[in-house]
Order: sequence, then C-alpha cells, then structure tokens
Amino acid sequence: MSDQARITNQKDGSSFVQAAGDSILRAALRAGLGLAYECNSGGCGSCKFELLKGEIETLWPEAPGLSERDRRRGRHLACQCRALGEVNIAAPSGSEYVPNIRPRRRSAQLAGVRDITHDLREFRFVSFEGAAFLPGQYAMLDLPGLTASRAYSMSNTTNERGEWHFQIRRVPHGQGTHTLFDRLAVGDEIGLDGPYGVAWLRTDSPRDIVCVAGGSGLAPMVSIARGAVDAGLVGERTLYFFYGARTPRDVCGEDMLRALPGFGQHIHFIPVVSLPGEEGQWSGATGYVHDQLERVLPERMAEYEFYFAGPPPMSQAIQELLMIGHQVPFGQIHFDRFF
Repeated sequence: MSDQARITNQKDGSSFVQAAGDSILRAALRAGLGLAYECNSGGCGSCKFELLKGEIETLWPEAPGLSERDRRRGRHLACQCRALGEVNIAAPSGSEYVPNIRPRRRSAQLAGVRDITHDLREFRFVSFEGAAFLPGQYAMLDLPGLTASRAYSMSNTTNERGEWHFQIRRVPHGQGTHTLFDRLAVGDEIGLDGPYGVAWLRTDSPRDIVCVAGGSGLAPMVSIARGAVDAGLVGERTLYFFYGARTPRDVCGEDMLRALPGFGQHIHFIPVVSLPGEEGQWSGATGYVHDQLERVLPERMAEYEFYFAGPPPMSQAIQELLMIGHQVPFGQIHFDRFF
C-alpha cells in the first residue's frame, strides 16, 4: 500500500486522500467531509458503504456493525477499511456529520488518575497543544500493546492546557480497560486521535436540557453539563441530569455537578438505581432510568433537548420512549451509538 490513497465518493461527488494508518472514515473526516458515522469502532453500522472500484483492506472482518446480509450484498464499514490505491465508493453523507473541529492525531501523557466508584476511574491526559473539542464528543485512544483504537468520551471541556479527561469503567476481560487500569502509569504516553462524535451540545437550542447517563456514559453527559455552564445556558435554561446505576454503590456524578454554579436551582441531579438491595440501603428513585423521565420532567417531552449515553439497552429504551411514546422530533435527540 502506498503512503496515500485517493478515495472518491460517487454519492456526493467528494474526493479525499487517505494518509497511511487512517481508515476511510477518518480520512474523510480529517478532510472536513461529512461521511455518515457514529461509533467509529465497528459496532453501530452507520458508516456502511459499497465498493464500486478498487481494492480495500478490512481491519476487522467480524465487526458486528455488518450483518450477514450486508456481507452478502458486498457492504463494508468505512471505519474498518483502508483503501489500497485509488478507490471509488458509494457512502451516505450529510451536513450533520461534517466535523466542526477536524480530528487530528497527537501524543498525550497520562498526568493523573482518580477513582470515582469501585469500577469507574477518571484518567487525565495532557497533550502538547490545546485540547479542542465540543462538549459530548469522544477521542480514539491508541494504547500500548493493542492493535485497535478504543473510543472514550471526554468529561471536561475544550481548553488551552491540552487536558483530556476520560471517565472509564473497567470491563471484565476488556483489553482496553486492562491496559488503562493495570498497565498504564503516570507519565506514560499514548496516541490520541480526535475529536469525533455527533452528539455534541447544541448551544443554539432554546429548550431546557436533559442529560441521561448510565455507567461510563457519565463522561460525555458531565461534559455537556459543564459546556452548558461555560456557554451561559444554565440560568436561562434548566438542566436535568439523570444517572442510571445498577446498585447504590454505582451512583456517581453528583459531586461534579454540585461544583457547577446553579446546582440545586437550575441544575437538578436525579439518580436512579435498578437494584436497590436491602430495604433502607437506598432511599432514592428505583427502577429504570428512562422511566423516571416521565415522572420527573414538568413539561411535555417535546419541549426538551435530550442527550444520552450509556449501555445499548438504555439508549434503545430512551429512543423508543421519546420518538414513539412522545413524538419528540429526532433533531432534539442526541446520542452516539456504542456497542
């Protein structure tokens, strides 16, 4: 494979160059083009395309974002393919995918860690240039000893200090979290590529904000809340922050929100536990977090701007609740699918 490859998308007539080490998707986004995508990791299937001419290399043939029917029809994932020379493709695109900040590769050094819960930890990295991203976006981390990048959302906001904060849950038998939790030490260097993601804070919306987080979906929702404060939205609008946890010891996030101006008045934290344990162990709301939206929000669902991140079943339940149950316009619903 040559160092660079020319790719033409016949669907919209765009053409771009893929540099060595990039996937077709990352090359398009670096060029400022809006190729459709969400997870950038092979799981969601949003970046499916058809190969019309030329040869490609598939990085993850078993990626779950493709069904067997997709494979029989000759479809591929732009986030898991590289062009081998000149290539023509047919890929969906749209203005909503055009990056506001073009992703870039950089090195970053682990500057510190802190435990949030028994299995959720914050990792603070510093790059040698400013950290530019929108609240709610994520980056691809290239960790030592791993061949594939891992996608993690930032919990802080854009800054000139080059700080990138990630709140990551340990996954049993997960290679990425094993490396982060057990092998990486303060001072170690990694590769960081970003920003990515389309579920960023819409500062031009006049509606009150609803954030729903589950598990390590805490990070992008905390970033959204912090970004809303930075943008002067909180006060003019109310922000409701729902956190869904399995057990009482998994509940987290309140201390981060409490540090923001307007907490308790314009920022409301609503934790929900699905397995409360013995009576008296948990006095707050119980059940599924999406059920609390209907119980707590004072206005019709269609009056809010929704952001959510967490396990796929939670995200699916929220989508169905909002779109089918309450006819919330899709343009007011923001999430990136991860699997």
